[in-house]
Amino acid sequence: MKNITLTLAFILSLNTAVFAQNYDTGLNAYNSGDFTTALEVWKIVAERGDADAQFGLGYMYDNGEGVLQDYEEAAKWYRKAAEQGNAYAQYNMGVSYEQGQGVPQDSKEAFKWYLKAAEQGDADAQNNLGYMFKLGNGVLQDYKEAVKWYLKAAKQGNPFAQFNLALMYDNGEGVPEDNKEAVRWYRLAAEQGDEDAQYNLAISYDYGEGVPQDYKEAVKWYRLAAEQGHTKAQFNLALKYDEGEGVSQDYNEAIKWYQLAAEQGYVSAQYNLALSYDYGEGIPTNKTEAVKWYRLAAEQGHIKAQYNLALMYDDGEGVTLNDQEAVMWYLKAAEQGHIKAQFNLALMYDNGEGIPENDEKAVNWYLKAAEQGFAKAQYNLAISYDNGEGVSENNEEAVRWYRKAAVQGHAKAQTNLGTMYEYGLGVSENNIIAHMWYNIGNANGNAQGGKNRNDIADEMTTADISIAQDIAKECMNSDYTNCS
Repeated sequence: MKNITLTLAFILSLNTAVFAQNYDTGLNAYNSGDFTTALEVWKIVAERGDADAQFGLGYMYDNGEGVLQDYEEAAKWYRKAAEQGNAYAQYNMGVSYEQGQGVPQDSKEAFKWYLKAAEQGDADAQNNLGYMFKLGNGVLQDYKEAVKWYLKAAKQGNPFAQFNLALMYDNGEGVPEDNKEAVRWYRLAAEQGDEDAQYNLAISYDYGEGVPQDYKEAVKWYRLAAEQGHTKAQFNLALKYDEGEGVSQDYNEAIKWYQLAAEQGYVSAQYNLALSYDYGEGIPTNKTEAVKWYRLAAEQGHIKAQYNLALMYDDGEGVTLNDQEAVMWYLKAAEQGHIKAQFNLALMYDNGEGIPENDEKAVNWYLKAAEQGFAKAQYNLAISYDNGEGVSENNEEAVRWYRKAAVQGHAKAQTNLGTMYEYGLGVSENNIIAHMWYNIGNANGNAQGGKNRNDIADEMTTADISIAQDIAKECMNSDYTNCS
């Protein structure tokens, strides 16, 4: 959302001085679109010292009306008028210095001229002055002073100042945080058509901040901002249609708004549009289009898009199967912490797919995913320690990672943990605990667990088997919190 809009004011005063008739002649010509005459008349009057004509002449050079655009010439005439106290010229001198147009960029000079205009009541200057205090640009940062000037402009109906003042209340900068007051100023700006205010007002209704939560009102304001091209509003409106909040669920409308935001480069919209094409929600399934939008989002660093694009290359969906491309995108997502990307990248290193086989690097990525709690990675990491692949053989570490995967319900890890107990590898030998884990592994679908359970039962007493069965029940009933 924008914090400020710099506009070139052209409110030509009808005040008449010594050469009022000549100035008015130029003004009438300008208003009728006869820029050539306006320029000729105002040059004569401006050279005689008329501040209004000087401002008008500066404005014509500024915008290339009836003359070649020339910022330096514009600044020259603005300065003449500004030094005579013309507030509009003072404001435009501030703009010139802030943007470095026709004069060297100089925030302090910009501040000086904005202040002169603001003290005469120019609302645009007051707003820009507030923004300079907000950022500490050309002046010491001072939120209270920013609020003071925003308020002056906002009370005059300046929508940009109303929006900026709302932000100050929203964030508690220069004033106590007050969502209701923020909403009041957002609404005033929104009703004047300010798209950022419309979006923020929608957010307020969406989350019930400063107003009662109301999805329908949120949709109303999202739509108004979205129709002006506000990308976040377009995306949020799409979400509302996607989820059926405040409107009837309509995947086609969701796609429409995702598309508009995506075409403006909004990364989340690109990703959601890709998902829609990938799974055929609101639009026919089209893997090629899915790849296109995943790529655009992935290139902007969207972690899920990078992972999904890698999957498309890994599986050859929407693109020719390409393990090297899959590895590249898995790596990008993995480096951002995507668990499944880390695990899949480890698999690629483990199996030498798209990249030379490297057990050490496989272990590195298994570890990263395992530390985030991914059971499959924990199991594979345990296997690595168990077999000494990519890391020194270490039964204690193998047991640790088998256990972490086992208590998440990983059947193979449960069976392997049983094996560690049966043979006393990394733990004290214990047939009852081994039987328990074999039994659980089998119950969760690992047939080897059932075979191992039956084999070890031949070496156990009936009483021990009964104990093992009881603690297996307790383990599963407690969701693996009590397995001893």
